[in-house]
Amino acid sequence: MSKMAQLLQIAQKGPFRTVDATARGIPRSYIQRALREGTIERVGHGLYRLVDGDFTEMATVAEVMKVAPKVHVCLLTALQFHDLTTEVPHAVWIMVEGPRPAPKIDFVKTEVVRASGPAFTHGVEEHVIEGVPMKITSPAKTVADCFRYRSHVGMEVAYTALRDFVRRVHERRGGNYSFENLVAAAKADRIYNVMRPSIEVLV
Repeated sequence: MSKMAQLLQIAQKGPFRTVDATARGIPRSYIQRALREGTIERVGHGLYRLVDGDFTEMATVAEVMKVAPKVHVCLLTALQFHDLTTEVPHAVWIMVEGPRPAPKIDFVKTEVVRASGPAFTHGVEEHVIEGVPMKITSPAKTVADCFRYRSHVGMEVAYTALRDFVRRVHERRGGNYSFENLVAAAKADRIYNVMRPSIEVLV
């Protein structure tokens, strides 16, 4: 297989970085050639994607996670992923652990929140989207986060997410949709006392 064919094979799996190509023994010159030929396009610094790729609504999120693999997808972006909102986020919401510096993303707007300890590690799911491994807060953790960061997303968003989560519990969706998971997430976020009145009203 030619070097160009190998490069296109990488691009077909999802967004890729220069290092993904060079690690396979593909010189940077092939990336530049593919750019000139219009086969791939530059998304951000050192980040590329196939021009005619079959992108989903999570494609931009995948691109962010490609360059910032240690953050978690959270809040409005996680709500969208779990279909717990009808709103389209104006940015990709990410959670950074503790005092770590926020990743520099130059190709899309991001909203950054911080957490540490259980508030960061609890309720995180691993998914592969557009060929990119990423960590996304679970439905229960996402709802709890909306209350924790209500000054960022608004109380209406938090309450609506909780209402939709409770509805799925009553529909017996199973899996991550249980009051036990919700309470555990709320306690990990140290927000249970704030959420409890709303939970009791909806239950």
